[in-house]
Amino acid sequence: MRARNIKKQIWINKEEDYILKDKAARVGLCEAELIRNLILGFEPKEKPDNRFYEVMRELRAIGNNINQIARRANTLNNIDCELYKTEAIKWNNFMLDIKKEFLLPKEIK
Repeated sequence: MRARNIKKQIWINKEEDYILKDKAARVGLCEAELIRNLILGFEPKEKPDNRFYEVMRELRAIGNNINQIARRANTLNNIDCELYKTEAIKWNNFMLDIKKEFLLPKEIK
């Protein structure tokens, strides 16, 4: 059974239609999903350009390198593993902050 079983029909003019289509395209959602987000009090953010995804790939690669260094250090018992663990946690939080800033919808207040 469908989770959404109530249909709403609205009338809009050409300018409103253009704005709705444009906003939906800029955030990467269909028009219905955009409207549902707005109803629930969230304003989706525009999709970031390709530079964002390139930077995220680079950051992820660097994070993987740090993790490999930490594993090797732990195996050899010659580097402060707690320090690397702390840095890895900071790194993950940094990546989550970037995703929050650029990707996740922001609640309307």
